[in-house]
Amino acid sequence: MSMKRWQMRRNCALTPKQLLHFYIALVCLSLLVATGFLLAGIWVIPIFTALELSAVTIGFLIYCRHALDCETIEIDGNRLIVKKFISYREAIYEFNAQWAKIELPLEDSKVFFISQSNLRVEIGQFIRQEQQLSLIASVRAHLG
Repeated sequence: MSMKRWQMRRNCALTPKQLLHFYIALVCLSLLVATGFLLAGIWVIPIFTALELSAVTIGFLIYCRHALDCETIEIDGNRLIVKKFISYREAIYEFNAQWAKIELPLEDSKVFFISQSNLRVEIGQFIRQEQQLSLIASVRAHLG
């Protein structure tokens, strides 16, 4: 039996590399404007520029922390592996594909669960509700 894989990613407009390029351009432009005002004798503008760049840096760091978040479901023979990569932390859960159960999402729920015995994993936070049922049906087709 061949390996089957489903990957769900967070919907982000920019990759961390694109965001870095934008950030460098923003910093350069802000510092250029602040330097112009400083040379003109207006010393208060560079202070606000430093505050602005500090706030933008914090916001971009928070964005980057979650830009690469994803969930993966793999079925390889009798093994069902769920990988969750959230905030640079990876968690791996392994199930027996013959015994694992997929619990349908509750009404208006953003997630569903894969369970076996006492192990229960929440999954599906990066897909829309209308995609949940087709993903569940696709995974179930490969379970025992």
